[in-house]
Amino acid sequence: MPLDHRLSPEHEELRRTVEAFAHDVVAPRIAEHYERHTFPYEIVREMGRMGLFGLPFPEEWGGMGGDYLALCLALEELARVDSSIAITLEAGVSLGAMPLYRFGTPEQKRTWLPRLCSGEILGAFGLTEPDCGSDAGGTRTTAVRDGDTWVINGNKSFITNSGTDITGLVTVTARTGGPGGPISAFVVPAGTPGLTVAPAYSKVGWNASDTHGLSLTDVRVPADSLLGEEGRGYAQFLRVLDEGRVAIAALATGLAQGCVDESVRYARERAAFGRPIAAHQAIQFKLADMEARAHTSRAAWRDAAARLLAGEPFKKAAAIAKLHASDAAVTNAREATQIHGGYGFMNEYPVARMWRDAKILEIGEGTSEVQRMVIARELGLAYAA
Repeated sequence: MPLDHRLSPEHEELRRTVEAFAHDVVAPRIAEHYERHTFPYEIVREMGRMGLFGLPFPEEWGGMGGDYLALCLALEELARVDSSIAITLEAGVSLGAMPLYRFGTPEQKRTWLPRLCSGEILGAFGLTEPDCGSDAGGTRTTAVRDGDTWVINGNKSFITNSGTDITGLVTVTARTGGPGGPISAFVVPAGTPGLTVAPAYSKVGWNASDTHGLSLTDVRVPADSLLGEEGRGYAQFLRVLDEGRVAIAALATGLAQGCVDESVRYARERAAFGRPIAAHQAIQFKLADMEARAHTSRAAWRDAAARLLAGEPFKKAAAIAKLHASDAAVTNAREATQIHGGYGFMNEYPVARMWRDAKILEIGEGTSEVQRMVIARELGLAYAA
């Protein structure tokens, strides 16, 4: 069946609006935040006023009444300019708010979603742990029922949006029924006694994004803080991660396209051997390959998004999109740096930031190896346990 990835007028209008915002608002400000490792609160507030954090949610919960395609379009356009801003939105929506929308009770939704959708607060997703990254089923954090409360103990690592001044909650996965029990999920409000936010990580990239480790020591939350069914946390976060991989693929596509944008601009301006370097076939072929990678990455994530919105199985398509787009981002960032030569190694040029930001896309929300495992499993192939 032929795939039609043309955008509706509404989606195209959104794309153009975010594109303009990224170039007019994000681009002039983000480099300073990136170099200082500061969180861009003023940009995030403007994103909230635009409704970007509420894009895929119904109006009854404070959202914009859009869909997941709308979110991914926004992520791609933001990432063409900067990935720290894009991942702040992606994590705030896909990992922070979406679990509440998918699995929350009406009361939980009323309490949290309007403020998450407006960008007044950010949500975080506490899944990864120090000793079990890709093996998310190896969760060691525990939650024990004590009367009308749950007592949570454990540690989480690499949690985006977990330590900002506007962080409102963290959804935490924990084992219930003892150390070997099933995994459940809990809503833990920021500032809950016993929830300790570690100092920010010193990262290679995403320097204007907020990332911390968390420790939970006898953290008590009410019984109604359970998110979804007890013991269904594993299945819930697999659904969240499948959707998130489509979003990360869109973000990676944006970075890959941003590398093309910056390299075409530079190649037209930079002269060598008596003419612009864009006139040299070696540079032309690099740029052609870079554009092809961005194009196919876009086709892959839009295919996965279309399947998601149609209610069709999309796990394999999401894994393919994430695998291909993250590889394209890393390769394009390397090639963009090469085209820029020595200037590509200078932080004043956006491609230097893109080069530093690209690698995590092959790791976060499922490594490339995990994506291959998912694809192989979807093909019906057995592998060693």
